[in-house]
Amino acid sequence: MTKPIVIGVTGGSGSGKTLFIKRLVKEVKNVALLSMDNYYIERNAQPKDKMGVENFDTLESIDQAKFAGDLKKLISGDTLEIKEYTYNNDQVKPKILKIESKPVILVEGIFTLHFKEIRDLLNLKIYIEAPGYLMLKRRIIRDANERGYDLSDVLYRFEHHVTPSFQQYIDPSKKWADLIIPNHKNFDVALKVISTFLNQ
Repeated sequence: MTKPIVIGVTGGSGSGKTLFIKRLVKEVKNVALLSMDNYYIERNAQPKDKMGVENFDTLESIDQAKFAGDLKKLISGDTLEIKEYTYNNDQVKPKILKIESKPVILVEGIFTLHFKEIRDLLNLKIYIEAPGYLMLKRRIIRDANERGYDLSDVLYRFEHHVTPSFQQYIDPSKKWADLIIPNHKNFDVALKVISTFLNQ
């Protein structure tokens, strides 16, 4: 088996990285997607802030070792079966996700470029960036629809969890990126360039 091309995509919460990944998967043939979102530790073991609120934006909230191990398995040609992570949304029944190794492996998550063990496995490192006000707007919509948080919860987490983590870990990690893609309005040109390259 030819060793796959491994592409890491990261950016701040609400930067548009997940949308970029979804569109790239549609444009490129034979792609496997491994999302760091499914490697959060169990909710009852999540670190909490001084107000007792679970903080999903710390390094300790992610099972880095398992994520790196599963990525290595995919690169080696193995098939993964992992449980979908549903955060605090009890209305969503977790799925068992079957991920087969493909010629292109996409790796997505906020700490993708921060963790050296994961970063060293990537052939191409992409950072998606967007203005803070847009990231907050997208976060409000996503967390209300997908995670069951009300507006006060979203704003609290954005101020006390998301922003400090972004400033300390995520934004500095763009120094490792091969490509920085602005997503102020759209990323259509960058998406076309990358998908054309991968398909060729």
